[in-house]
Amino acid sequence: MASETRRTVVIALGMNAVIAAAKLVVGLLSGSSAMLSEAAHSVADTTNELFLLASLRRSARTPDSDHPFGYGKEQFFWSLLAAVGIFVSGAVFSIYQGVTGLVHPGGEHGGELLISYAVLLVSFIAEGASWWTAVTQLRTEARATGRGMFEHLRRSSDPTLKTVFSEDSAALAGLLLAAAGIGLHAITGSARWDAAGALAIGALLAVVAIGLGRDTKELLIGEAADPELRQALAAELAAEPEVNAVVELLTMQLGADQLLVAARLDLADGLDSDAIEAFAARIDAGLQHRHAQVTQVFLDPTGARKFRSR
Repeated sequence: MASETRRTVVIALGMNAVIAAAKLVVGLLSGSSAMLSEAAHSVADTTNELFLLASLRRSARTPDSDHPFGYGKEQFFWSLLAAVGIFVSGAVFSIYQGVTGLVHPGGEHGGELLISYAVLLVSFIAEGASWWTAVTQLRTEARATGRGMFEHLRRSSDPTLKTVFSEDSAALAGLLLAAAGIGLHAITGSARWDAAGALAIGALLAVVAIGLGRDTKELLIGEAADPELRQALAAELAAEPEVNAVVELLTMQLGADQLLVAARLDLADGLDSDAIEAFAARIDAGLQHRHAQVTQVFLDPTGARKFRSR
């Protein structure tokens, strides 16, 4: 999964870098607030892809004495920075451009109208190619889990793929908003339509950034596994003949595909230390074999009977 995600990010990086330069040149030539907002959007996306590539590399480091559970949460940290980047570099700048355009509207579009639309069209094709790469990966992963694509996107613990898909979706919508603003400016002669397009792009990016930031924050501070997986883990433990009851089940995402599982179990009477050791080894190996994302398993025998799952 990591190699596919890296490929998706690299494609998005290449597409965004090229179209950011094109949008910036046309935006400066035409003075279009919407086009400059789109340029800022693409610059923010390009920077964010660099963050995401850094997260994939750094999160793959092996555990050490300072980080015994590994570096998987690096992905969450850098994805949070990407969300902040979308908000600051994209949303805030676009809203600033929109407000400036409303307060100090420019004149009619000149000969840059055709080139503006040519750049928007090329950008839409490039962004669409990047978006389709992310969709293809999402569909493949969703089929493997037996979920629909959007359900998988909502429940996925991979912030990198979620960020790329959200950025590309926002980019496609932003291009349509920019095209509408520029077109209405040309038709009516009022630059306020162009400014309105920039404001709409800014609002769109703010919504995307806040949503990504919220999801990534939950992962960063120690979000539990998906409820469906937690119930499956509890059922598997309870089905073991040595287990009278599952007292408490704790889970935490250590990375996009790394999960810690800790369980307090009420074990059957009469088990000696050798039997408990063999049981623990079997459970550890079994959970990691059946669930690839389970990388750490801790078991604690206890006499309590009340079950809790987190």
